Amino acid sequence: MEVVIHPGKISGNIRANASKSAMQRACAAALISRGVTTIHNPGISNDDKAALDIIQQLGAEVATNTDGTISINGVGNKIAAKKNTEGIAEFNCGESGLSIRMFTPVAALSSQAISVVGTGSLLSRPMDFFDEVLPQLGVKCQSNSGKLPLLIQGPLQPANITIDGSLSSQFLTGLLMAYSAANASGATITVNNLKSKPYIDLTLQLLSDFGLKTPVNVNYERFVFAQDDHLQTHENSDPVNNNYTVEGDWSGAAFLLVAGAVAGSITVNGILKSSKQADKKIIYALLDAGATVKVEADAVTVSKNALMGFDFDATDCPDLFPPLVALAANCKGITRIHGLKRLKHKESDRGLTLHEEFGKLGVIVELNGDMMLIHGTGKISVLNHTLNSHHDHRIAMAMAVAALNADFPINLRQAGAIDKSYPQFYDHLRQLGIEIDVVQKDKKIKVK
Repeated sequence: MEVVIHPGKISGNIRANASKSAMQRACAAALISRGVTTIHNPGISNDDKAALDIIQQLGAEVATNTDGTISINGVGNKIAAKKNTEGIAEFNCGESGLSIRMFTPVAALSSQAISVVGTGSLLSRPMDFFDEVLPQLGVKCQSNSGKLPLLIQGPLQPANITIDGSLSSQFLTGLLMAYSAANASGATITVNNLKSKPYIDLTLQLLSDFGLKTPVNVNYERFVFAQDDHLQTHENSDPVNNNYTVEGDWSGAAFLLVAGAVAGSITVNGILKSSKQADKKIIYALLDAGATVKVEADAVTVSKNALMGFDFDATDCPDLFPPLVALAANCKGITRIHGLKRLKHKESDRGLTLHEEFGKLGVIVELNGDMMLIHGTGKISVLNHTLNSHHDHRIAMAMAVAALNADFPINLRQAGAIDKSYPQFYDHLRQLGIEIDVVQKDKKIKVK
């Protein structure tokens, strides 16, 4: 899909889309729970749909209710993957990085031989972690030279292990889920150089909210599961029914808040000040850049002001790089964003993609070790009207937001990439007053 984004002023109120970070974790927690979980405000992104599909592939029963909630009948640690048309037990993660890293250890609770597959950019992401760690837990694991597909066979046996947390915290999330489901007793996961710590806070919160066994977090270096001194286990405990409401998504809201800072004023409702989500740190960047910001318990209002370059450490929130670059491009002066090395294994190599695509907007983006430097002029002067998302949802949204303050409309190719995390994004921009055309076979169609 190709869209045309027209520059313009935004104004109004929008309710944030559901957090896919919370939604996907809720699906995993519901799968390993014994009882029925009702999920309120469920997400509708492609990654959310992938998580719902995965838990069904692994044995859960899922139903959509007339009130829009979703009911999930979990299986505890009795994982049983369904067989494909060739008679092979497998589950498909689509293009979801969190899903493959979180559900692979959970699936390894089964004694079945299970094939783990995916599509798109997931096929090029490194999976060496599983080759190195799962055998230490009694799981046979064979990858395709560190890439998909994986072939695993458990059952996973929780043990004291040490892992590297520098590539992604999502691997740790998967192990925490699996250890909890297996009722790990006295086991400790030691982590070196853990990144994206707030996402682990979110995982631990989900485990606790669902009444699942939750480890003690010792300075993000050790996660200690209590020693059981009684016979009651997760497997023979009484089923527990849960209700869980998915909170608003700070990752998606970040783009809207930046839009307010560069092109008018916006209030985003449904994002919690108390959230564990890492990307709520966007507030600090907006304040440092000079935007007018009002933070309430469940809403944030941002208005345009004179914007200046800022310094920001995105090591623990690398998904903020795209909206931060859109913000920095509309600031005067140099912005420095730390944590560049976290961007290589995303839907695209985001450092290179941001450098290339923002260059088409006349914005110099330097890549210097672990730092990105953005040379902003306070205004987007379009050099090339045709931009490309590189099939990356966050790149698509960043280009659209940056273009709101441009001097010409921009054409954005592969714009449908937003469906991965925020399918309502263009519609929300339209509701805020932005003109958007969808290009189909050389015809422009107004977004409805």
